[in-house]
Amino acid sequence: MAVAKKEFQAESKRLLEMMINSIYTQKEIFLRELISNASDAMDKIYYKALTDDSLTFNKDSYYIKISADKENRTLTITDTGIGMTKEELESNLGTIAKSGSLAFKNENEIKDGHDIIGQFGVGFYSAFMVADNVTVITKALGSNEAYKWESNGADGYTIEPTEKDEIGTEITIKVKDNTDDESYDEFLEEYRLKAVIKKYSDFIRYPIKMDVKVSKPKEDADNEFEEVEEEQTINSMVPIWRKNKSELTDEDYQNFYQEKHYGFDKPLKHIHISVDGVVRYNSILFIPENMPFDYYSKEFEKGLELYSSGVLIMEKCADLLPDYFSFVKGMVDSEDLSLNISREMLQHDRQLKLIAKNIKNKIKSELQGLIKNDREKYEKFYESFGRQLKYGVYSDFGANKDDLKDLLMFYSSTEKKLVTLDDYVSRMPEDQKYIYYATGESNERIEKLPQTELVADKGYEILYFTEDIDEFAIKMLLNYKEKEFKSVSSGDLGLESEEEKKELEKDATENKELFDHMKSLLSDKVKQVRASKRLKSHPVCLTADGEVTIEMEKVLQQMPDNQNVKADKVLEINVKHDVFNSLKDAFESDKDKLSLYTNLLYNQALLIEGLPIQDPVEFTNDVCKIMK
Repeated sequence: MAVAKKEFQAESKRLLEMMINSIYTQKEIFLRELISNASDAMDKIYYKALTDDSLTFNKDSYYIKISADKENRTLTITDTGIGMTKEELESNLGTIAKSGSLAFKNENEIKDGHDIIGQFGVGFYSAFMVADNVTVITKALGSNEAYKWESNGADGYTIEPTEKDEIGTEITIKVKDNTDDESYDEFLEEYRLKAVIKKYSDFIRYPIKMDVKVSKPKEDADNEFEEVEEEQTINSMVPIWRKNKSELTDEDYQNFYQEKHYGFDKPLKHIHISVDGVVRYNSILFIPENMPFDYYSKEFEKGLELYSSGVLIMEKCADLLPDYFSFVKGMVDSEDLSLNISREMLQHDRQLKLIAKNIKNKIKSELQGLIKNDREKYEKFYESFGRQLKYGVYSDFGANKDDLKDLLMFYSSTEKKLVTLDDYVSRMPEDQKYIYYATGESNERIEKLPQTELVADKGYEILYFTEDIDEFAIKMLLNYKEKEFKSVSSGDLGLESEEEKKELEKDATENKELFDHMKSLLSDKVKQVRASKRLKSHPVCLTADGEVTIEMEKVLQQMPDNQNVKADKVLEINVKHDVFNSLKDAFESDKDKLSLYTNLLYNQALLIEGLPIQDPVEFTNDVCKIMK
């Protein structure tokens, strides 16, 4: 007698098609969903045993078995869980997006941390991504009857009585034939099934078993082997992050780092977090030793692995890390996250934001701990990722600068090594108004900059900025511990005594005509020519008035969409230098020679700054003229 086919309740074929084609991003997810449902079925017996004295829960009796039959193109997932009655089959598998697990959880108000994973009801139907037909044979706890549910997709399903010896559920998937676009054979291959189980379900708390082909020595034969099938447990069951920190070694964390393919290097630092507060989660984070080769490319994806009760939900959850900590690798596992429809669609909820905030603060405090307790290790980290922290200060209009300012380091003129801003400020003499810095391509180049002379002569420390982002980040920071930053090339260094200021004014007044004439010769190349208050042994230098410095101009000019932003350059002349006497003489007696000297000095100043000379041929000709 034919069994009548029933329509899916209140759900259309289009909904099923949309669900299996749109909700899940990868077909392999179906196995994760079915394993999670099987785990739930065993958890349900565990919960019943807590309140039913007639039930005993022997964990060794509970497992999930995966069996592939290549010849018949079937994949079978068997569990020893609670099973389903005919009514439960109708209710749970007859309505798409109906969740038996969620209903069970609500009825029993489970809150003890042994969480039910499959709360979403859609997971079972993911099987149709790879199946032409799905058969479910199940026998419920406390029942003598077994039932078979069968469907080939959205047309509907049948339910009929059947035979089954043991309590539990057996799901058999008839795997689709390959198409031009898709290969379904992979879901019958032992190596592929093992890989999917390890990837998504490694930490399911029941053993997931498979018959695996292994090579073993033949009995009564030397050096001969035969291939036999052996039942193996594929998953590790106990995740490292659920273990007590005291029982784990550095090697355990390093092995986990390698197993999860977080990087080819060794982690510089691991952070193990267990939080049981407003939101509960466990996390293991790693600060890598080296920058990934694709870190600053479009291919690099930031984010942490996200688990819900030991099941991998997302491989890269970007929302858990701020961009400036995007180098951090690791995972988060929480039972409290609100997941929508499938385990992949995460609602951007309060819990996620709370976890992200906690993680950000934890990373920051760990890095600060390294600065204080292991400076050498922090410097190694900073060599790889300091640039990213500076970008973090600069980006979003400085919104994150307070989180990052204590983590910044720059080379110091006096210490001859990297120092923090706190190091610098703690050493400042009482009379020092500003935190001084100089910019250049390298520490060696900066050492020789004429503009550093006055600050160095006063005995003040200078921070060396050698990366293009440095000055932009500092401009966003504005100050540190109420001390403003000041470039050694800025207009007012705040260093002159009243007597020095008067002397400078006198020099400016006495030589006004000469400087005005030199300005007219240089035209719009400079905003002004003036007597220098910062030069000691050098004859000339360029400085900048205004917010855009010469180093910032260089960076902006290299950008593809540059707006031709220019610094307001000032040519400063050392009136105490012998060259200045030659300038005065030429101004009095030989204007052509003054023009030659002016161009030479301007081009020299450009070279010192690492700026290109507009006409190198003219410059070399000018040098030759003064050699005659």
